[in-house]
Amino acid sequence: MADLFDTAAAQPAPDAPRPLADRLRPRSLSEVIGQEHVLGAEGPLGAMLAARSLSSLILWGPPGVGKTTIARLLATETDLAFVQISAIFTGVPELRKVFETAKIRCANGQGTLLFVDEIHRFNKAQQDGFLPHMEDGTILLVGATTENPSFELNAALLSRAQVIVLERLSLTDLERLTQRAEKELGRALPLTGEAREAMIEMADGDGRACLNLIEQVAAWKADKPMTREELARRLMRRAARYDKSGEEHYNLISALHKSVRGSDPDAALYWFARMLEGGEDPRFLARRLTRMAVEDIGLADPQAQAVCLDSWQTYERLGSPEGELALANAVVYLALAPKSNGVYTAYKAARASARETGSLMPPRHILNAPTKLMKEIGYGTGYAYDHDAEDGFSGQNYFPEGMRRPVFYAPPERGFERELKKRIDYFTRLRAKRDG
Repeated sequence: MADLFDTAAAQPAPDAPRPLADRLRPRSLSEVIGQEHVLGAEGPLGAMLAARSLSSLILWGPPGVGKTTIARLLATETDLAFVQISAIFTGVPELRKVFETAKIRCANGQGTLLFVDEIHRFNKAQQDGFLPHMEDGTILLVGATTENPSFELNAALLSRAQVIVLERLSLTDLERLTQRAEKELGRALPLTGEAREAMIEMADGDGRACLNLIEQVAAWKADKPMTREELARRLMRRAARYDKSGEEHYNLISALHKSVRGSDPDAALYWFARMLEGGEDPRFLARRLTRMAVEDIGLADPQAQAVCLDSWQTYERLGSPEGELALANAVVYLALAPKSNGVYTAYKAARASARETGSLMPPRHILNAPTKLMKEIGYGTGYAYDHDAEDGFSGQNYFPEGMRRPVFYAPPERGFERELKKRIDYFTRLRAKRDG
């Protein structure tokens, strides 16, 4: 009985119409466009194939970069039976059949490359079900995922498979793909140079999307090459890939934060705009901008925090889209503000010291003595009221008795903290004078 999950068992009729993406499927790894960093002689897959030693793999990358094609061609290169399943449509009974058929195939002298699309959709228990079959050689697993494997896959599964990171296709890669499509179609696309560039940009690094766009354009009846404007009227730009709770969310907010920290207003605005275009909640961005002001600017520009809070409040009053401009103002202000993590570093050091010193009491001279007993045992005795002291500074010790005086806050010579450093140095000199 034919294997229900073997792609060779359900091929379309020879004369059936085939989509362009199917007609252009590479027949060897050398025909794959892009991914030279993993398929080249120095890449991990190139090295494995040269050594004739292929291990289980997790192919991680965005849609349309060749994960399925590469898995199929790896099976061809290594003489393994190629079996493809999807985690979305496959349950435990179907998996058992796949494993049983693979065992029979193995007993007859042929291995099985099991390609699992969207492998992150399997729960942890289902992922564990692959382990014994990987270990005894029944299957060589190749999983495909668009999600970060370190978040979505079991540690046990990851320890038995090598993660291969595939990259979105470059504009050059997509142009090569377009030329290959035109050769298959037997004619050039009816587009001007600018319109052709626009179409390729619309694909947003997705080869499958690019071929779908090409197929649409090739079907149009055109007397002359269409302009960029005419193309835009006929095609909708592909939505940028963005998942507000997934990998792209964290990648983009990290890019925004680091661009602000790196004092690059243009890059910061770009990532801010990318997140808004992806549908991010502006309130989340307002909160993160305020965090940047506190964490990366701090007292180097005390006004930065107020700018963020004001822009946040302005957004709440104006709403979208007008209020987003107020947040953009905050983005630029933060990017150009002097940077300091002096207080942030001091705060972390103070928390660590507080944990280490446990329950040490404050020195008695700074304790209040509201009762007679407390006065009798010395609470408040010897306290020097700073306003009565010369320069308004007593120089007394405020740390627990026996604790060596630490230095947590060391302001850098930037922005407003230059002035704060002068004050610290001034009080340090006074304290030394009082101690003397």
